[in-house]
Amino acid sequence: MINKILDKVGSGGVWLAALSCTGCFPALGSLASALGLGFLSHFEGIAVNTLLPIFATLALLVNLYNWHKNKSHTRAAFSILGPVAVLLTLYPLWQYDWSTYLFYFGICLMVVMSVLDIVKPVREQTCNV
Repeated sequence: MINKILDKVGSGGVWLAALSCTGCFPALGSLASALGLGFLSHFEGIAVNTLLPIFATLALLVNLYNWHKNKSHTRAAFSILGPVAVLLTLYPLWQYDWSTYLFYFGICLMVVMSVLDIVKPVREQTCNV
């Protein structure tokens, strides 16, 4: 149960941190303004440089642990792809124009996989020896 909660905290934290960066991610800035979260733009530096990598790393570590525990390779690969895309966008790929689309893909995939974990959880594998 704690793994599911930590995964949701990681995904939600990435979204919240991304919504605070109106200059970096214009589509999310528009969404934040429409939702009344425009005040988050004052915390842009902290959110992008500190919170975003922390929450993405948390989501990545929890999903890696769940992969090891459940042995569901397809679901785990998609669960890990989102945080990896976010972290790659933040560090080595930031200079490219297309990296923003990779970031959007990563955070959307994180949300889709989090919802999928709630709607259709992975059954734990049992070994019959």
